[in-house]
Amino acid sequence: MTDGRELTRLLGSEPALLADGRRAPDRREISFRWLSGTFLTGITSTILMGVALTAALDGRRQLAIPAEAYASLRDDSEDGPLVAKRGGRLVATSIAAKPADKQIMEVSTMIQQGGKEVVRRQPFEHVKMALAAAHSTQESYPAFDALAIFSSGTKPAVPAISTGQIYGSDVESEVSLETADFPTKETGFNYAPPMTLEEIEETVRTNGSVLTDGNSQVASLYYVDPRRFAASNSALDITSGLTAKVIESNMSVAAPEARNTATPEYADDIIPVRSDTDIASALAANGYSKKQADLVAHNLAAVFGGDKLRDGNILRVGIMQTGEDLKIVRASIYERDQHQVTIALDDKGAFVQGTAPPVIKAMASALDNNMLAPQAGSDLPSVYDGIYRAALSYGMGLDLATQIVKLLANTVDFQAQLRPTDKLEAFFSVADQNGKVTKNSELLFLYAKFGDNETRLYRFQDPTDDSVDYYGPDGKSIHQFLLRNPVPGGIFKSGFGMRRHPILGYMRMHTGVDWAAPKGTPIIATGNGVVEKAGWDRGGYGNQTIIRHANGYETSYNHQSAIAKDVVEGAKIHQGQVIGWIGTTGQSTGPHLHYEMIVNGNKVDPLKIRLPDGKSLGGDALARFGAERKRIDALLGHEDWNIASN
Repeated sequence: MTDGRELTRLLGSEPALLADGRRAPDRREISFRWLSGTFLTGITSTILMGVALTAALDGRRQLAIPAEAYASLRDDSEDGPLVAKRGGRLVATSIAAKPADKQIMEVSTMIQQGGKEVVRRQPFEHVKMALAAAHSTQESYPAFDALAIFSSGTKPAVPAISTGQIYGSDVESEVSLETADFPTKETGFNYAPPMTLEEIEETVRTNGSVLTDGNSQVASLYYVDPRRFAASNSALDITSGLTAKVIESNMSVAAPEARNTATPEYADDIIPVRSDTDIASALAANGYSKKQADLVAHNLAAVFGGDKLRDGNILRVGIMQTGEDLKIVRASIYERDQHQVTIALDDKGAFVQGTAPPVIKAMASALDNNMLAPQAGSDLPSVYDGIYRAALSYGMGLDLATQIVKLLANTVDFQAQLRPTDKLEAFFSVADQNGKVTKNSELLFLYAKFGDNETRLYRFQDPTDDSVDYYGPDGKSIHQFLLRNPVPGGIFKSGFGMRRHPILGYMRMHTGVDWAAPKGTPIIATGNGVVEKAGWDRGGYGNQTIIRHANGYETSYNHQSAIAKDVVEGAKIHQGQVIGWIGTTGQSTGPHLHYEMIVNGNKVDPLKIRLPDGKSLGGDALARFGAERKRIDALLGHEDWNIASN
C-alpha cells in the first residue's frame, strides 16, 4: 500500500492548476485518460504500419484502369479471361467514349478547273454505324419500293464531282497547279555551258556543310573519296552541319503509332432498363454471350444484393475492343443518374468492387422517352429500315442514305432481317466542322458488312471518259453487266426448260423465265444497250422489246401491255430504265413478263448463266484508282486493307 509520502512524491505538493473554476482533477481520472490515449495511439500506429507494409509488398488488390485491363488479355481458353467477338453483340441505345464512331477531318483535295489543278482543304465526315442499334430519327424516309431502288428514270444519273480526288499532301490554303511540257525544241532560252568536274567539286565543297536533312547528310559525291573534301586545307568543313543527338539513358524515341484495326479502344455501353428483369437477361438481350452475361451478373449481384433490375435502372458496361475481340473490364448499376455499385477487373483479372466511374454525357439521356429501347434479335428491323435509320440518325441526310441503298441494291437483300453484326462505314464531304450535309455532299467511300458478305466501294472518275462510278478494291464497277430480274418486286413463276405449254397443252421448251406481277407494273432494262426491236410479234409474244447489249448479248421482254414511247428501234437504253409495263398480250394466260436472254444467237437460262462483270478499270486508270484507294484507306486507318490487296 502506498503511503502519503509516496503520493506526495508522485503527484507533487503544489496545488492543481484549475481553469474556469473547475474542480481539481482526480488521480484515477488522470490515469484513465492517459491509458486511453496510449491505447488509441498504438492501434493507429499499427494500422498505418500495416498499410505501409502491404503496399511495399505489393499485396494490395488494386482496380485495373482500362490500359491495365487490356494488358491482362490472353488467348481465349476455358480458364482464361473472357474474350468474345465484337460482332457477336448488339450495340445498345447509346455508345459513348468511342471517338472513331464519328469524326470530322480537314482533307486536301484536287479538282480540275480549266487547264489548272486546284488544291484546297475541305471538311469530310467519317462515320461507323452499327445498324442493329436502336437508332432514332425524326426524319422520314420512303417505304421499300424495289422499282424505285433499281430504276433510274429515263436518264442515267451521273454524280457531279465537286470535291475532286484526295491530294497526297496538306495545304494551308487554296493552291493552283499548272502542268506544261518542258520545251525541248526551238526554245528562246540561252543555256549555260556544262560545268566541269572541278567546278562541280568546288560547288560541293562550298555548299556541302549546309546540305543536311535534320541529322542526316543528304548530298555528297558518293563515287568520290569523301576524304578529298576534308577540311585540312580549307576553311570550310563539309561535316560542320552534322550534329549528334543525346538521348537520356533508359529512354526510347519512337514515332507516334498510327491508329488501325488492331489499336485497342475503350468504350462504355449504356443499357437503359425499361421493365423489370434480371442482370443476365438485360445483358443477353443486348448481344452479350451467355458466358459474359452470367459472369458479370454473378459478380454484380454479390455487391448489389441481388440480380433483379427494375424500370429506371441503367447498366453501364465498360468494354475493351481490339479488332474483333471484346472483353468486359467494368460494369456499373445506376438508379437513373445515381450510382449504385461498380465492379471492375483488378490486376489479377478478377472482378472486385470499385468506385463510381467518371460521369459521361450519355448517362443523362439514356432514359429519354424519345430514345428507343434496346432491341433483341427477334425484334430487329429489316436491312432497308436499318440502313435508313442509322444514316439519318448520324446526320447523313436523305440523299446520301438513298444513294447507299442504291449502291448496295445488287448485293444486299433489303427485306431480310438485320443481324447484330451488320454495320456500315462511310466517308463523305460536309459543309463545315459541324458535319452539316448539303445537296452537294458527296460519298467517297462505303464499307458494308451484312452477315458474311462484305462490300467496299470507292468513288472514282475514269480519266478516259470522265465517267464517275463506284468501284471495288480490284477496280471493278459495282454495277453489273446485266440484272437477272427485270421486274423488281415480281414473283417468279416458271423457269427455263421443258414444260407442258399452258395453252397448247403439249411439252415444249420454255426458252425464258416468267415473272408475274399486276397489269401495269413497270419493266426495267437489265443492261445498257440499243433497241433492236420494239413492237408486235406475230409468233405469240405480243408486245415485244429486244435490246442488243455488248459482246453478243441480247435480252427479250414479252407480253407487255404497252411499250414506253421513247423505246424505239435504234434508241439507246441504259440499265434500270423503264421500257414497258406488265401485260398479257399474245399467247398468255395472265399478266406476266416472259424474259429471255440470248447469247450469240442461243437462248440461255437468265438465272443460271454466268454473267460478265461490269466495267473494269485498266492501264493508267487502274493505277490512278489504286493510288486514290490507298489515300482514302490511309486517311481512315485501313492500311491493312492495302496489304491484303497487294
